[in-house]
Amino acid sequence: MNILPGNMRFGAGQPVKRLEDQRLLTGKGQFIDDKPEDGALWLHVLRSPHAHAKIVSIDSKAAAEMPGVQAVYTGADLVADDVGTIPTLSVFMRPDGKPMTVPPRRLLAHEVVRFAGEPVVAVVATSRVAAQTAAEAIAVEYEVLPSVVDPVEAIKPGAPVVWPDAPDNIVAAMSYGDAAKVEAAFASAAHTVSLDLVSQRLVPSAMEPRSTIAEIDKKSGRLILHVQSQTPGSTRDVLAEAVLKRPKDSVRVLVGDIGGGFGQKTNLYPEDGMVAYAATKLAKKIRWRGDRTDEFVGGTHGRDLTSTGEFALDAKGRVLAYRVRSIGGTGAYSTGAGNIIPLVLGPFVQSGVYDLPLVHYEVKSVMTHTAPVGAYRGAGRPEGVFIVERLMDAAARQIGMDPRAIRKVNYIKPAQLPYTNAVGQVYDSGAFAHMLERASKLADWDGFAARKKAAKKKGLLYGRGLTSYIEWTGGRAHTEKVSLHATAEGRVILHSGTMAMGQGLQTTYTQMVSESLGIPMDRIDIVQGDTDLATGFGSVGSRSLFVGGTALAVSAADMIAKAREKAANILEASVEDIEYRDGMLTVVGTDKRIGLFEIAKKESGARLSVDSEGEVDGPSWPNGTHICELEIDPETGVVSIVRYTTVDDVGVAVNPMLVTGQIHGGVAQGIGQALYEGVSYDPEGQLLTASYQDYCLPRADDIPPIAVALDESAPCKTNPLGAKGCGESGTIGGTPCIVNGVMDALAELGIKNLATPLTPMRVWQAIRDAKAGAA
Repeated sequence: MNILPGNMRFGAGQPVKRLEDQRLLTGKGQFIDDKPEDGALWLHVLRSPHAHAKIVSIDSKAAAEMPGVQAVYTGADLVADDVGTIPTLSVFMRPDGKPMTVPPRRLLAHEVVRFAGEPVVAVVATSRVAAQTAAEAIAVEYEVLPSVVDPVEAIKPGAPVVWPDAPDNIVAAMSYGDAAKVEAAFASAAHTVSLDLVSQRLVPSAMEPRSTIAEIDKKSGRLILHVQSQTPGSTRDVLAEAVLKRPKDSVRVLVGDIGGGFGQKTNLYPEDGMVAYAATKLAKKIRWRGDRTDEFVGGTHGRDLTSTGEFALDAKGRVLAYRVRSIGGTGAYSTGAGNIIPLVLGPFVQSGVYDLPLVHYEVKSVMTHTAPVGAYRGAGRPEGVFIVERLMDAAARQIGMDPRAIRKVNYIKPAQLPYTNAVGQVYDSGAFAHMLERASKLADWDGFAARKKAAKKKGLLYGRGLTSYIEWTGGRAHTEKVSLHATAEGRVILHSGTMAMGQGLQTTYTQMVSESLGIPMDRIDIVQGDTDLATGFGSVGSRSLFVGGTALAVSAADMIAKAREKAANILEASVEDIEYRDGMLTVVGTDKRIGLFEIAKKESGARLSVDSEGEVDGPSWPNGTHICELEIDPETGVVSIVRYTTVDDVGVAVNPMLVTGQIHGGVAQGIGQALYEGVSYDPEGQLLTASYQDYCLPRADDIPPIAVALDESAPCKTNPLGAKGCGESGTIGGTPCIVNGVMDALAELGIKNLATPLTPMRVWQAIRDAKAGAA
């Protein structure tokens, strides 16, 4: 961890309004579709209509002769041109001890298609309509093959095979803990609880669908890729070195405004690679814009984890052992994080905030003939926390304990911190019981009974949900690089490899620079999304502030140190006698002084610059307690959330208002998973939820007022800011909180478990069946 000067200030605690909003809300944002046409050609992708098939032949002659068509590309063309594939992280092992194996992810399918929606042919034409029209004239002959869409079915003997090198469809497997000791604990336990749980597939729903433009710079001959990417640096490297097989310095990636990322925009997609390839082949500007169905069928999905979770408990509710068996769907291809999510990130947090002495986790990642699964807000942590929190409530109900009481019995105690959990992850800080107590007071826990009684008089079922969550944040990289510049024109410019996508980084970073250097905020520019200026790890895993912000803080300290050295030479004094304050450097005890920007004027290039690297000691562990109350109309099955309270430990909050907004958004997505959203394929691999006509998102009137309280009583100890990630917390706590609330409301009918999403039909049917069974 970087040690910073004790007098450094970072603007923590100031609810500065978002600097981005005036530009974005008045239509002055610079999204990819805002860029002028400039004679660009359009690329359109023809997708496979089948989930699994051999490509027998492709006849594109008629399409190539249509008006405006400039080129038609097939998978065979790319193979002949030695175009590479999109890599995945191949670090895991199969159950048979052999290295994991996955089919190569090509820009266009070659010989075999493995999911409905996979790109097969690309057409380039003078207009988008012309490209689409020509694509309809392409005749592709397929030999349809059997397909499998359910990961549980995919590992059964005789299931259709996605990739011949993995005949059981298992990509990789991981095991944690001691199976024998856990089995012994279950055999002697006073109570055992088991739940079958599914975190269903979800479609990330950013406001801005994926779009890409590629062009060749006329002066330098370099490839310029305009793309939506949370990780511009790795996007450049994958495109250049893996796909196009050219030096990475010959490619420049530029990212403007992104209308939402949520983890989906962390990968290079086949469409991005095709646009870049076409630009190099034709020496023309090429653009592609996906429509919403392209996102549904051709983008990545989230979640897709099927689990059986079990607790063994003593008579007082203490968990003696915890066992989880999970199958994580990867889809037909493995994205960069596709296997990490179920095999690693889920187990990292699967024990939650509890001191669980014995665990045994078995996880398999499994291929199916469906769209690939990738990162989606929380990426593994919502799935892991969902299991332990559902079990906590089920165990409390079975034993007859208050849901708070069973959690208090099992919480990690403050004296146990730093705490190493069952899979070796170290929680550096936290006050878990304190968060529960504070949330209970804010939610008026004791007033619940009266509200439930009032709802019953109206013929409604009423329930309360509780969740204590923890999250691992930081991504795989614990360092980030930035450049900081003071210019002769009187401005400070920060270049960062992290990427804004709606979370307010311009505002937060500007606050931090302003407070650290004492420079007014209107004289500070935050520049992201240009790989020529900065190439860091990017913005994933809620790492932007606590890792990227650490780098910023280091750069501010480095700038001051360098300015003091320069001022000492100019003012003919020792460095120790130079004091920096609010952009001025003064010889202590004298009136001799010089401004930061005056020093910049004297520098080569008329700017004073530092390149800095910030490093944190490890991940951060944001946590908290969510409490909701909801009512169910038994005649319709409609669930209405009436109260929602959270207390969230995000460490030191630089801008509490932005943090609160992030939690609001995360909770909304958690509500979506609990009640509304779910991907559905038919047995032949056709996506039944390919648009918003069939895929339901929560609307504004489905989201209750959310009372958020931030708690800074346990600052993070792995970074000098004391900050913890916050961008995914609401999603992780939201889903189990709502589901626990619904099950609490349905408990009086004897209903113990339902699969999500808890749609009105599913809830109504469960109520109807329960009443029929009791009759």
